[in-house]
Amino acid sequence: MRILADAMGGDNAPFEIVKGAIDAVNELGVEVTLIGRGEDILDVLRKQGHDDLPKGVTVTHASQVVEMTDSPSASGREKPDSSMAVGLRMLAAGEGDAFVSAGSTGALLTGAILTVKRVKGVKRAALAPVVPTKTGGSVLIDCGANLECKPEYLLQFGAMGSFYAQKVLGIDKPRVGLLNIGAEETKGPELLKESYKLLMEAGRAGIIHFVGNIEGRDAAFGAADVIVSDGYAGNIFLKTLEGVGLFYADMLKGMFTKNALTKVSALIVKSGLRSFKKKVDYTETGGSPLLGLQKPVIKAHGSSNAKAFKNAIRQAVNFSAGAVIPAIAENIATVTGGEAAL
Repeated sequence: MRILADAMGGDNAPFEIVKGAIDAVNELGVEVTLIGRGEDILDVLRKQGHDDLPKGVTVTHASQVVEMTDSPSASGREKPDSSMAVGLRMLAAGEGDAFVSAGSTGALLTGAILTVKRVKGVKRAALAPVVPTKTGGSVLIDCGANLECKPEYLLQFGAMGSFYAQKVLGIDKPRVGLLNIGAEETKGPELLKESYKLLMEAGRAGIIHFVGNIEGRDAAFGAADVIVSDGYAGNIFLKTLEGVGLFYADMLKGMFTKNALTKVSALIVKSGLRSFKKKVDYTETGGSPLLGLQKPVIKAHGSSNAKAFKNAIRQAVNFSAGAVIPAIAENIATVTGGEAAL
């Protein structure tokens, strides 16, 4: 499997991106094409002890870089030779199995929709990270790609998230919940009330396994395998989970390093602390798949280090191998009554 990697995207590019890509080649057995300014990539490789290209690694030159400050809608027009734009074109042309970027979310979403394009019938592509819960992990869809939504978008999010949970997470009958401020069907703004009705109908038809509204605290305890939300609320939920996880990890570290006695206590519960840290560490997940596109695209965390980018590539491999996109293409018309994409 060949993964196309945006070597210039993200806060720590290209050094950490290149290192993560090489680690992925060595650990996952994939081939990686690093896309970006060739001299910069080769210079990083030399600094990391590689006088020649490592086996399984190739470089494709792209002279421009999409900055975080660039307009998402204009970046494709103004920077057609950016590492992101070149990578997306290569993916659309079949020159790789998946594309991974830690660059601008807005630019990646806009470029992917225009270049890779949505699956026919999908109204909006959505970001769908797997968030940690007490029971393991749940697919959160959407978490920032669509700040303004319609009920039919959330219906499709539920279906696409369900397909991903089945194919990639191995959950036979994923429970789909609608993120809301209460369990009652009358709770929330009109968007959520109407979305509830559509999701309930899809549940009765056997398209998804809808379990109703879920509150944020219940979602964190694993009340659903797929958490459906508009991108605005979903992003707040995601960032809150990340923040709380980092907060508690920091508090625990301070608690167990306070004195000699607490350090001994830390040794006793070392395995549990390690397990907790791993669960809340974003670098373990790596990134979020963009569901609804014709080819696999993964948005890695903007501050990705080598470990995070390696795991984003791992996620791209699982996404591609899981046949999620064919499942969406085959079933999305059933979800929406055969309506074409807007």
